[in-house]
Amino acid sequence: MSDQMKLTRRAALAGAATLPLAAATAGTAQAAAPILGTAMSPFQRVKVGGFDVTTLLAGSVARDDPRSIFGLNVDEDTFNSVSAAANLPTDKAQFFFTPTVVNTGSELVLFDTGLSGAGTTAALTAAGYTPDQIDIVVITHMHGDHVGGMTLEDGSLTYPNARYVTGRTEFDAWAAQDNDTFKSKVAPFAEQFTFIEDGGSVVSGLTGMNAFGHTPGHMAFMVEDGGTQLLLGGDFANHYVWSLAHPDWEVKFDMDKTTAATTRRTLLDMLSADKTAFVGYHMPWPGIGYVEKSGDAFAYAPHSYQLML
Repeated sequence: MSDQMKLTRRAALAGAATLPLAAATAGTAQAAAPILGTAMSPFQRVKVGGFDVTTLLAGSVARDDPRSIFGLNVDEDTFNSVSAAANLPTDKAQFFFTPTVVNTGSELVLFDTGLSGAGTTAALTAAGYTPDQIDIVVITHMHGDHVGGMTLEDGSLTYPNARYVTGRTEFDAWAAQDNDTFKSKVAPFAEQFTFIEDGGSVVSGLTGMNAFGHTPGHMAFMVEDGGTQLLLGGDFANHYVWSLAHPDWEVKFDMDKTTAATTRRTLLDMLSADKTAFVGYHMPWPGIGYVEKSGDAFAYAPHSYQLML
C-alpha cells in the first residue's frame, strides 16, 4: 500500500469518527418542531359508478362516559369486557360528524348539515365546493347534529340556492313536538321542503329507505350508479363496535329503542349479504365501511380502496 493511500484512508477514518459529534451538534442548533396533536383530513372522496361521493368531517369531539350512551340494557361488566376486547377505553369515546355530498353530474346533493353552518362549509370548501353550489339538501332526521348547519349565525340559510328534502313521517313527528331546534332551524323554511316516503327518489340514483327507530321517521338513502351501491345510513348504527357487534344494545339517543334495534339488524343483514359499503354519520373517520357477518352479530370493516377504483 502506498504512503498516499495510507494517508487517504487515515483521513477518511478520522472524518467518519467525527460524524456522530457533528450530527449531534447540527441537531441541537435547530429549533425543535412543535407538538401539533392529532389531525384528520377534512374530506374523503370516492366513486359510486359515475357519481362522486364525498364525506365531510364537519366536526369531531371526545365524549366522557360512553357507558351512559351505549349498552343501556346491559350491565357495566359486560360493557367493560366488550370494550376491552375491542381495545376501546371506557371513560371516553370519540364522536365524528359526517355529512356527505353526492355529485351526480347533474345535481350536487348534500346529506345532512352538521352541528353548525361554519363547520360543514369549511369541510365543503376544502373538498372543492361552495355552499351556493348545493342544489339539494337532504335531511336524514331532525336531531341537532344533522340540522344545526341549516342556518348561519344570522339565521339565513347556509345553502341559499338549494331545495330541501326529508321524510314526511320525520317532518310531521317533529312538527308536532315543542322542540327548539326544529322551530329555529327547520320550521321557518317549511315551505322549501319536499317530502318523500319509503322508496321515494331524491333524484335518479338516490333513493330513500325507511330506517325508523332512532327518530320516528329516520331515513337512510341508497346511492346507486353503474351497478355499484353505497348506503348513506345516517344514525341507524352509531358505533362501529357497540352498535355493530351488539346491535341489540340500547342507545341513549334512539327514541324508540326496540324499533331502532330491529332496523339496525335489518340493515346490517342487508349490507353484509349484499357486500354493500355504507357511510355511518358517526363511524370512525372517514366514515365509510363494510359490514361482515360475525355469528349472530356483525363486524365493521373500514373501506380501503374498493370505491376508488
